[in-house]
Amino acid sequence: MMTIAQIMEKMIAFSEGNIHDITHLSCVWTYAKTIGELEGLDADTQFILEAAAITHDIACPLCRKKYGNTNGKYQEQEGAPLVREFLADTGMTAEQIDRVAYLVGHHHSPAQIDGIDYQILIEADYIVNASESGYSQQAIRTFLEHTMKTAAGIRLTKTVFGM
Repeated sequence: MMTIAQIMEKMIAFSEGNIHDITHLSCVWTYAKTIGELEGLDADTQFILEAAAITHDIACPLCRKKYGNTNGKYQEQEGAPLVREFLADTGMTAEQIDRVAYLVGHHHSPAQIDGIDYQILIEADYIVNASESGYSQQAIRTFLEHTMKTAAGIRLTKTVFGM
């Protein structure tokens, strides 16, 4: 089976030199890996989380071409089938690929969170998006109060944004 490093290398190549996309996926992966390890995830859940974090925005290039934007709903719609194809040769089990595809296909739907891997992916992506887009302190506080659940995600968010 491919390692996380090999999946990361494959995703960087897939990104075709788009520095924003590569930096974003690298940052989301870093936060997801950190939160997952701090929360004590088992090895399989951690692997699925990290694979999902690396591939969560796999549909962005297609969405830019097809729709002219990277709207979250388009990413979810297009991302699941793309990630299934992307991961097909990695040696991951069908169950692992199914879960990563589910996470990628729902990563803009925090109301549907159904597991710790999903929770952490949402948290990690939010930290990076808030940083990249300069979200207000109030928006970050609201997310902390209503969506953040992991102790590690809450601590990191408060530290990153000086709260």
